[in-house]
Amino acid sequence: MSVNKIHIVSFDNPYPPNYGGVIDVFYKLKALHELGIKITLHAFEYGRKPTPELNKFCEKVYYYERRTFVNPFIGSLPYIVSTRKDETLLENLLKDNSPILFEGLHTCYFLDHPKLKSRHKIVRMHNIEHEYYAKLEEVESNYFKKYFFSKEASRLKTYENVLKHANLILAISHNDEKYLNQHFKHVKYIAAFHPNENVTSISGSGDYCLYHGKLSVGENDEAARFLVEKVFNDLTIPLFIAGDKPSAALKKAVEGKPHIILFEHISTEQINELIQKAQINILPTFQNTGIKLKLINVLFQGRFVIANDMMVRNTGLENLCIISNKANEFKETIKEIMTQTFDGKEIQKREVQLKSQFENRSNATLLIETLKQ
Repeated sequence: MSVNKIHIVSFDNPYPPNYGGVIDVFYKLKALHELGIKITLHAFEYGRKPTPELNKFCEKVYYYERRTFVNPFIGSLPYIVSTRKDETLLENLLKDNSPILFEGLHTCYFLDHPKLKSRHKIVRMHNIEHEYYAKLEEVESNYFKKYFFSKEASRLKTYENVLKHANLILAISHNDEKYLNQHFKHVKYIAAFHPNENVTSISGSGDYCLYHGKLSVGENDEAARFLVEKVFNDLTIPLFIAGDKPSAALKKAVEGKPHIILFEHISTEQINELIQKAQINILPTFQNTGIKLKLINVLFQGRFVIANDMMVRNTGLENLCIISNKANEFKETIKEIMTQTFDGKEIQKREVQLKSQFENRSNATLLIETLKQ
């Protein structure tokens, strides 16, 4: 099959590419464009305004309003799917016969539609969504949010069966690939797309540790509070925590700890500067689906990286990180690494390994070749 045009259906406006899933979407369409693929982008918007920036990489861009007024507690469809139901999207997909790439289970409302039966359909899975929502439910303290996450996890597990209508499912991590292969055919791993072209780590040493992430997300809030309450509770080494919308619980945990500084309302450029200058980028997680794009970023941009097993298992990046799991292990490892100097040998090692696994152009070429089969 000749492939020179593709529809991409995105769960959100992918610009600016400043959080998890939209980073993968944006840098994927950029890489495909650079390889000569003509892209029709369909983006659901809810708070992120249309931007001419996307016209640099796309032949056409259609925006659809996400129907967030839908009652999240009723109906059998997952809320993240029912709020992205728009008949105009189907009409626009039917304007030609190009392959369709659905970004996330969120966008799959029309995946099994009879009018698209003959089309080549691909779904990029950014997570095993029902596992992700079950974990959000586990760490949530607000009763109504907790109930919603529990209900959504159940609906997503049932709805996941729609993936049998896809010609190809793209897993973003080897862990997800293993799960998807147990339930569906035609699963392929293609690594996450990201903003880095070269390793920009700086040799030498820094004087602080950094944790960053979208702090409004439950798993990131849990990881940040773990560091504040269990790891840096009796250390004097500076910890910087960067990200938008920290919870009241996290803000309270930081109070009275002058060595811990919380950076809110911070730009991507400012976060990248913090990543580069830190002695240690410290990345625990308690959610092991998908791949954490911040792990890729800190390895391309930062010095030493301390992570737990859940962050790195089956990523192929284990040997580039220092592994700690329990709070005491983190403490001892941090104290040891703060005395060391990051050198050019480690940068060269990362150059070779990261480029072999996470080069956008190579992975976009792999995607195109897969579509041709």
